[in-house]
Amino acid sequence: MHYIPMTDADRQRMLAAIGVSSFDELISHIPEQYKLKGLLNLPRGLSEYEATRLLRDLAARNLSTDEYVCFLGAGAYDHFVPAAVDHILLRSEFYTAYTPYQPEVSQGTLQAIYEYQTLICELTGMDVANASMYDGASALAEAALMSVAQTRKRRVLVAATLHPLYRKVLDTYTRGQGIEVVTVPETAGRTDTSALKELLTEASACVLVQHPNFYGVLEDVDAISEATHAAGALLVTSNDPVSLALLKPPGAYDADIATGEGQPLGIPLSFGGPYLGIFAVKKNLVRRMPGRLIGMTTDTQGRRGFVMTLQTREQHIRREKATSNICTNQGLMALAATVHLALLGKQGFRRVAEMSLQKSHYLARQIEQVPGYELAFDQPFFKEFVVRTPVAATEIVEKLLERKIFAGVPLSQFYPERPHELLVAVTEKRTREEMDAFVQALREAT
Repeated sequence: MHYIPMTDADRQRMLAAIGVSSFDELISHIPEQYKLKGLLNLPRGLSEYEATRLLRDLAARNLSTDEYVCFLGAGAYDHFVPAAVDHILLRSEFYTAYTPYQPEVSQGTLQAIYEYQTLICELTGMDVANASMYDGASALAEAALMSVAQTRKRRVLVAATLHPLYRKVLDTYTRGQGIEVVTVPETAGRTDTSALKELLTEASACVLVQHPNFYGVLEDVDAISEATHAAGALLVTSNDPVSLALLKPPGAYDADIATGEGQPLGIPLSFGGPYLGIFAVKKNLVRRMPGRLIGMTTDTQGRRGFVMTLQTREQHIRREKATSNICTNQGLMALAATVHLALLGKQGFRRVAEMSLQKSHYLARQIEQVPGYELAFDQPFFKEFVVRTPVAATEIVEKLLERKIFAGVPLSQFYPERPHELLVAVTEKRTREEMDAFVQALREAT
């Protein structure tokens, strides 16, 4: 593709076509006080060496998990990523690849995505998985829209125990579409199933529930599933993929759509992204699924090949027929998840889940023995739990930074009325020495 510079005559023709005589007339509706006068106040240009040094200095201001012990969670976790994951991702045929528009020359990319879909189906117990989405929040919101389109009902029930940022994304997606979003209250850190049954009506399209939920607590998903389907609604889940190595997968409790954040699958924290959106459905919903689906077939000579079986986004088909406006997929992140799962294998992945479970419960028991601290909920949890603190949780977080410890996520960040609650996550990386040091730091912080 060659760039052909636009001439003044071209610009005039374009302006005339839209009914204005100049660029100034085109932007005349913008108030004068918001228009730039003069040149931009930009610093002088830097040499390569100067730019590299500046970027290195800026990066050094970050507090990273290379130097700090991390008990942060709330959707992004400090799991171990094998070196082989990055080594494979950095191969040029993978990290330079874009959407596989031409399957005949994109067989490697298509096969990798096909393997990803297969692994996600095995993990979730669902029939079909798509070729990944942006992140867990947008995947859940897309599932809500898909449920509305499938059922032709416009009432969405959302568990109060859902990640509050996921709820914000859902509200953004549904705003202006005439979709009613109703919150199902919580009781002791879990969804109130009695309240759910009362809120479910014939107008309900779906129920959205996170399992384990935002507090790390395990939901009564069997009861939620039974109530949801009895009302004729669809059940949509958001799951931590690591938990599925131990917990009953969503397919086993009859979820219609299973979503999740794929970051724990070989993707580093990276200060917030890019991450990976997991999306899997029952077979009868496949044509409503957003994004794309990769399939395996044979060519005219009987050779195995991979193709885009379904392409439901607006770049491939008529906009009004598209199921979503998702414009691309997180192919590189999906590859990271695929490599990670293949490297660990079934037993290795299960061991990661077991260690996260056991270590989180060890730490919870130790914290409970510190005067002034207690667990907020007497409920089963997986690798994350809420601690009630004797002083403001933000104060504890600040104090423990001095000891190079990321103490957790203060819930006041999302719920200002809860200043004395701290969300703590534990992965397989945390050692007993690190956890004991954390407990001692909590003791001394108060």
